[in-house]
Amino acid sequence: MDTFSIFRYVGGMSKTFRPWDVDQAWLLPPSIHDFVPKGHLAHFVRQLARETLDLSGIFAQYDEERGYPPYHPGMMTALILYGYCQGVYSSRRIARACEERVDFMAVTGMQKPDFRTVNEFRRRHLEALGRLFTQVLKLCQEAKLVKLGHVALDGTKIHANASKNKAMSYDRMQESERRLREEVQRWFEQADAIDAAEDKEHGPDRRGDELPEWVANKEQRLKKIAEAKAALEAQARDEARARKEAKEAGEKPQRSKSRTPPAADGTPHPKAQRNFTDPDSRIMKTQDGFQQCYNGQAAVDAASQVIVACALTNCAADYDQLQPMSRQIEENTGHRPVELSADAGYCSEENLQTLEAEGIDGYIATGRQKHGDSAPTQPQPAKGGTLRAAMEAKLKRGGFDSPYRLRKQTVEPVFGQIKQGRGFRQFLLRGLKKVSAEWKLICIAHNLVKLAAAS
Repeated sequence: MDTFSIFRYVGGMSKTFRPWDVDQAWLLPPSIHDFVPKGHLAHFVRQLARETLDLSGIFAQYDEERGYPPYHPGMMTALILYGYCQGVYSSRRIARACEERVDFMAVTGMQKPDFRTVNEFRRRHLEALGRLFTQVLKLCQEAKLVKLGHVALDGTKIHANASKNKAMSYDRMQESERRLREEVQRWFEQADAIDAAEDKEHGPDRRGDELPEWVANKEQRLKKIAEAKAALEAQARDEARARKEAKEAGEKPQRSKSRTPPAADGTPHPKAQRNFTDPDSRIMKTQDGFQQCYNGQAAVDAASQVIVACALTNCAADYDQLQPMSRQIEENTGHRPVELSADAGYCSEENLQTLEAEGIDGYIATGRQKHGDSAPTQPQPAKGGTLRAAMEAKLKRGGFDSPYRLRKQTVEPVFGQIKQGRGFRQFLLRGLKKVSAEWKLICIAHNLVKLAAAS
């Protein structure tokens, strides 16, 4: 028996320690229920996927009887959801956790899918996984976590899976395209001259039609710039045509969501940008300066900080999101909130009219709130008789007791839990459609943690 098992002598005194025999074989295999304590989130998510969630949309995509049996879709769903609850998002980190972390083993039953399997499952079922948001929200309702007495709405900028250095403005595209065309043309002429000289030196039988790598790379970059330029031009033409048709029909043209709207003739604004890596993402102002981002929207119930509606947009401004988010709250829960608060980014006459028409008691800031002020103040007073002026007076009248005070303590901590607590600061996927589903997964994970804590 080794000395580590029985005694350790220090200064002539002895102390008995617990045995530490790493070579001891287990007579009976352990149960996965014993891997983590009772009531652990791993047990909760696993049982939710096994017994409660409707995964028919995922199961329906498995109709092939041939081939080696795939991992159980319920297990893979539980693994993805639990990973997001734990702030583990990449497929490689999830696969590594299945080998190293007992809480992940408790979810998978000690199965170890590799990162390609995890990534392919998420890619294949991304939309179906995103649709689980309403199911989880209804479970929160059944657990009495959703009161809808006060709902706070806000947006947060989350980095896209693309660098802002990979974006280029329309005027730079035009200049770069012209310069690259001239440069590539010179290189073609140079290559032809070299080929002619080599043919003269080595004979006409030598093959000399290969383009140098530096020419091919420049050609590829020119092609990408041309494609991005054409996309900006098509987008500008569509927006200009829509504004013209609305004007001819006597309707109010839809306000441009871009800070760089096209000219009336459909020419893109010189500063209009397009990212080569993720064209759907946009340059947005953040605390770290201007970054390539998406705008994640969330409506949060004040009673328990459960997200009752979520959406994602590539528009930096928030004002267009109040109406669809208020409708989504009712669609998801079956009820309208009694009160709804939001910051000044959502304030417009149209939005205030919508809240009034739907019977929702709105508390929308009309300007930026200074530290110590009882209510947001507007640099230039709103014109009397407008809903905006009435809202400003309403907030000032309520002072520190106004329900508007619930906004910051309701929705902003949720973004803090997502970004700081679970470390989600950049999307893994690209493209508005995929990133929207990924944002729903993030919101599902947040609600699952709240639901598990209340169970």
